[in-house]
Amino acid sequence: MLVAFSVAPSGAAKADGSVGEAVAAAVRVVRASGLPHRTDAMFTTIEGDWDEVMAVVKAACDAILAVAPRCSLVLKADLRPGVTDMLTAKVETVERYLADDR
Repeated sequence: MLVAFSVAPSGAAKADGSVGEAVAAAVRVVRASGLPHRTDAMFTTIEGDWDEVMAVVKAACDAILAVAPRCSLVLKADLRPGVTDMLTAKVETVERYLADDR
């Protein structure tokens, strides 16, 4: 399964409105998980089975809650039993179609 998620303190973690430090703590959790993942400006996408992915999402929320009283979570999942390597394969498929446009 693929899960794209975003966690952040609800409200600002710092007086200047920055949430980057808190988000970095959550991304550290994802990286330490050992699961395939990709982080961009808006979401982190992680791949694995239900229990391991959801455990990482929970731990990422806990990392936010360690520095803020409230955590916002946005989550989107693609459940496709028996299929692996979707993190890269889905993008490669689209790129192949785009290459045909040349």
